[in-house]
Amino acid sequence: MLQKFGFSQYESKVYETLVASEGPLDASTVVKHSGVPKAKIYEVLSRLSDKGLVSDSISDKKKTYLALPLQVVIDKLSKEFEHSIEQLKQMNKRKKYADNQVWSLKSDTSIEAYCKLLIEEASDSIIVSMWSDVFKECVPLLERKEREGVRVEAFVTGMDVPQAKVSKLHTLAPTAEHQTLERFMLIVADSEQLMFAGMENGDWQAMRTGAQPFVKFFIEYFYHDVALAKISQKYYAELMQDEEMKSLLMQLRY
Repeated sequence: MLQKFGFSQYESKVYETLVASEGPLDASTVVKHSGVPKAKIYEVLSRLSDKGLVSDSISDKKKTYLALPLQVVIDKLSKEFEHSIEQLKQMNKRKKYADNQVWSLKSDTSIEAYCKLLIEEASDSIIVSMWSDVFKECVPLLERKEREGVRVEAFVTGMDVPQAKVSKLHTLAPTAEHQTLERFMLIVADSEQLMFAGMENGDWQAMRTGAQPFVKFFIEYFYHDVALAKISQKYYAELMQDEEMKSLLMQLRY
C-alpha cells in the first residue's frame, strides 16, 4: 500500500508485515512473513527506520522492529504531502536568477525596446542618463513608474530638456566648448540590471548585464557625471578662466 506514496515494493511489504503483527519482530521473522529476500531485509528495515515508519530496539541481544501505528503514519504522510504541495505552488512563482554575463546588443530599435523593458520591470529604483530627445520618449513611462512608487533619478544632456515629474532631474546644457560630448544612454534598474549604449560609426552599440561590479561602477559613473555637471554650472565662470581646468573639463564625456 505504501507504493502509492513513493515507497518501494520491499518497503511496503515489510511495513505491512510489521503493522499487522501484534508485537515486535526480528529480521528473520520479517523475512518469513514478508517475502523480502534475506539479503535485502536489513537495508529495507534501515530505510524504513530513517523515514520514520519503523522503530527498533535490542532485547536479549536480539534486534527487533516495530511499526509505527497506522494512524501516526497516515498523519505523517498527510503532512509531508501538504508540504510538497506548497513547494509545488512556489515553483509557479517567477524566479530571478543572477546573470553575471555581459551581453552585447545592436540595432537602434532593439536597444530602445530593451531600455523600456528595464524601466517597465523596475520595482524599486530607476537611474537613467541620456540625451534629451531620447529622454522625451521615455518621460511618460518614467512618470508612470514614479506614480507606482518607483524612485526615478535622471541626468539629461541637451538644450531642450522636457520637464518630468520624477524624484530627481539633473540637466546639462552643452556649450560651444563641449567638443567631445558623445551620445549615450544608461539605464540601471533596481541596482541589479543595467544597459549602457553609445554611438559607434553612427550606429548604437550597447552592453547589458546584471554583474554587480559593472552595476556598481556605472551607478558611481552616473553620480560622477551629476557631480561634475553641478560643479561646472555653479563655478562656470571661474573654471573657464583657468585654461588648464577648462581644457580638462571639456575633454570629459559628461
